[in-house]
Amino acid sequence: MEEKRHTSLHYEKELQEIKNNLIYLGAVTEKAIQNAMQSLSERNSNMARKVIKDDDEIDKMDSDIEERCIRILALRQPTAIDLRFITTAIKITGHLERIGDMAVNIAEKAIQLNEEPILKPYIDLPRMADLVGEMIKDSLDSFIRNDLNMADKVRRTEQVTDDLNEQIFRELLTFMMGDSKTIHRALMIMQVSKKFGAYCRSH
Repeated sequence: MEEKRHTSLHYEKELQEIKNNLIYLGAVTEKAIQNAMQSLSERNSNMARKVIKDDDEIDKMDSDIEERCIRILALRQPTAIDLRFITTAIKITGHLERIGDMAVNIAEKAIQLNEEPILKPYIDLPRMADLVGEMIKDSLDSFIRNDLNMADKVRRTEQVTDDLNEQIFRELLTFMMGDSKTIHRALMIMQVSKKFGAYCRSH
């Protein structure tokens, strides 16, 4: 009986560690997005290069969480509720890893854009980055706490971010139509905006 109790406690500890690691990975990916955006708005290419370098940590955490989940599936007999938690955790960690890749892509664009004259002040893009950060936190909270109200908030934030993406597209289109010399810079900024929009659509 004591051995069974010990095993149960160890099992619960494993599940809690997965939750903790997911929350930490969420915080790291949110920070990566913020730093990538800051490297663009502040024209700080060194920060952009750090975002690219630090993506290795995100990839490693993703692999570690997935391995923990697979090990539990292989060695334990999770209940239906725990099984749903573990399989969803695998899905979420993969999603967070892709957000890390998105931050890298934005940082790469920042390095290129920082070498050229600024096309326009970055106002809506930082707002989009903030909204994506909120969505990461709220999505994890919704999952960990099984909070449906939080899930509704995420969907509302998605719409705001999508609207900003459309607004940026129209504004940049006006720049390109007015001066062909702005096309290259405008297209790169569009790609950054589309990355945020793609996150919302894939969420």
